[in-house]
Amino acid sequence: MSEQNTDRTDVDDIRARVHELMPRARQDLAEMVAFGSVYDPTRPPPPDCAEMVAWLQTAFTEIGVHDVAAHVTADGSQAVTGHIPGPPGAPTVLLYFHHDVQPALDPALWDSPAWTLTERDGRWYGRGAADCKGNIAVHLTALRALAADPPVTVKIIGEGSEEQGSGGLEDFVPKHPELLAADAILILDSGNIEVGRPTLTTSLRGIANIVVGVETLGSAMHSGMFGGAAPDALAALIAMLATLRDEHGNTTVRGLETDQAWDGIDYPEAQFRSDATVLDGVGVLGTGKIAEMVWARPAATVLGIDCPPVVGSSAAVQPSARARINLRVPPGMDPQAAQDALIAHLTEVAPWDVRVSFEREAIGAPFSGSTSGPAFDALTRSLGAAYGRDVEQQGQGGSIPLCTVLAETFPDAEIMLFGVEEPRCLIHAPNESVDPTEIENMAVAEALFLHDFARSAAALD
Repeated sequence: MSEQNTDRTDVDDIRARVHELMPRARQDLAEMVAFGSVYDPTRPPPPDCAEMVAWLQTAFTEIGVHDVAAHVTADGSQAVTGHIPGPPGAPTVLLYFHHDVQPALDPALWDSPAWTLTERDGRWYGRGAADCKGNIAVHLTALRALAADPPVTVKIIGEGSEEQGSGGLEDFVPKHPELLAADAILILDSGNIEVGRPTLTTSLRGIANIVVGVETLGSAMHSGMFGGAAPDALAALIAMLATLRDEHGNTTVRGLETDQAWDGIDYPEAQFRSDATVLDGVGVLGTGKIAEMVWARPAATVLGIDCPPVVGSSAAVQPSARARINLRVPPGMDPQAAQDALIAHLTEVAPWDVRVSFEREAIGAPFSGSTSGPAFDALTRSLGAAYGRDVEQQGQGGSIPLCTVLAETFPDAEIMLFGVEEPRCLIHAPNESVDPTEIENMAVAEALFLHDFARSAAALD
C-alpha cells in the first residue's frame, strides 16, 4: 500500500487486533479440520458435511453476520450465505470459500492424524488446514478484527462441493443473484507464490475431463493360450495414452495449440522442483518455461486406470480397460472444443480396431481475473501493506469453474483470487498444512481492503 493511500494507524490497529485473534483463529481451524467434510455427489454425504455447515452457521452468526442460511444445491451439497449490511451507498463485497475437503486417503501416509490439527515445525497440519478451511479462518478473523462492522456491505458464500466440481454452486449462483450480487468478489481459494510473497492469481486454467473405455474380447482369456494374437484391451489403452505427450513431455493432443507464452511472474525451475517434490535426477516436462507449462498451456494427465491390480492379477489377456483423463485448458481456449479434440485424438490413435467409448465429465471454462479497477487497486495496496512488500501476479494450473459463472452473472464485478494455499501446503496430498503467518497476514489484508475499498468508492462518488 503506497504512502499516499495508507493510514498508518489503520494498518497498525488492524494488525494488532488480528494478532490478538490468532489463538481464536487456531481454535476455529482445529474445530473445522475435525469435520471430515468430504462431499461426493455419487454417495450419501457423511454426517460431517452437515455438521460442518451447522458450525459455519453458528460461527458466522456469532460474529454478526445476518441471516446465515444453508441452501441445498443441484448436486445435493449445501451452500452457506449471509450478509452484513453496510452504510447507505457503500459498495458490496462478496467473500467466497468452500467447506468441503479432499479425502485423507491412506492414514499411513500422514505423519499426524489427518482430522486433528497438529502443530509441527511452525506449521499447522490437517486435511483442509489450507484448502480451504484456512481461508475460512481468514474471513472469520478479518470480520472479528472489524467487530463485524465493516464500512461496506459484506456477503458470504460457502460452497459445499468445490473439490468434486459437480456444479452445485454454479447452478445456484444465476438462480439467486440477489444473495450474491457485489461490486467486488474475493475468491479465497488460492495462495502466494511462496510464504511471505503477496500474490494475486490472475488466470486459471479450465478443465475438460473424460473417461475413455476400451473393449476387445468377450472375456478375459488365458495369456498362454491366446496371448500374442488376442487383442489386449489394456495394451491398447496404454498405447493410446502414450500419444498424449511427446518425448519431451509436451502435451500432444491433435488440434490443440500448445505453444502459448506467459508474460507474468517467472517460476524458477529450482523452486518448482522443490514445490512439486520432484525427485533428484528426474526431469521436468516440456520445452517451455515452467510458468508456461503450468499456467498458459494445456496439459493432459491420466488420473486413474481401471485394470487388474498387480497383487492378485492372473495370467490373462484383458478384455476391457478404462482411464480417466484430466485435461487442463488455458485462458483463450474453448473447453468444449478441447474436450472434443481429446476424444477425436484418442479415437484416431486407437489400434487394432478396438471398440472405444467415452464418458464426458462436466467442463469448466478458463478464467482471467481482474487486473485493474478500484477494488483491484485497493486489494493490491492492502496486501502490500499487510506483507510489507510489492504484490506479484501469477497464474494457476487449477480450475475454479465458479469464477466463470460469477463473471457471467455479475459482469461488472471485480473478481480477485488469493489466499493461504502456497506450495508448501501440499493441498490434496498427505500432510496438508498451512503456515499460520499466512492466515494472519491475509486476515490483515482483507480487513484493510474493506476499509480501503470503502474510501476509494466514496472518493469516486
